[in-house]
Amino acid sequence: MARTFFVYIMASRSRVLYLGITNSIRRRNREHKERHPGTFTAKHRCTSLVLCETYNSPTSAIAREKQLKGWTRAKKIALIEKANPNWRDLSEDWGKPISPPTAFPTPPQKSS
Repeated sequence: MARTFFVYIMASRSRVLYLGITNSIRRRNREHKERHPGTFTAKHRCTSLVLCETYNSPTSAIAREKQLKGWTRAKKIALIEKANPNWRDLSEDWGKPISPPTAFPTPPQKSS
């Protein structure tokens, strides 16, 4: 069975960044949001998931994490703003029910 690995960036309101890797983005995101005492993300309130990339191998994910950690802050911000210009918390809708559309559009009628 194939596994998925994630390289992600969490941000605070003041845009302090935390970059990490995990094999369970939902669990790791929850851990950051719980703000466990003594952690970097708790201290700096990095609770918004602003970037998330998926990889099929741990080797690829680790290589990408190392690459991003070597980037300047400005380059990381440019990457986030390209993928998520409003810095929206990508996890904010997780677990919410998906509402079906209330009406389907009617196709245009051909005139005779």
